[in-house]
Amino acid sequence: MRVALLDRCSIGLSVLCLLHCLALPILISTIPVVATFAFADENFHIALVIVVLPTSAIALSLGCRLHGNWRIIALGFAGVTSLVVAIFADLLSLGEAGETLMTVLGAVLIACAHVLNYRTCRACHCEHE
Repeated sequence: MRVALLDRCSIGLSVLCLLHCLALPILISTIPVVATFAFADENFHIALVIVVLPTSAIALSLGCRLHGNWRIIALGFAGVTSLVVAIFADLLSLGEAGETLMTVLGAVLIACAHVLNYRTCRACHCEHE
């Protein structure tokens, strides 16, 4: 698979994660039936992280091999770490606000890492369209 495609998928997953984290509480409070949907469950967050981990790892590492910018991988790693910490928010006594903060932070960091990866690959002609 091309690095650009994986970067785009990861950016989309990060946006989905943000929407899930920020919009879901509002939807549940205004339309209680939303709470019964599968994406309202904590397992949805875990499933997103399970999909984000390999996608981000592959795209960022392939991009880094091509352009050599390790800061981009570090940024992505920080984002993934934030998402994993959010999963264990209850065990870490972070509360609902801490879980939301870590999820939003992680999603934004991952999206930024993939945007930078995409742009850096294009700038060094690593990814030919």
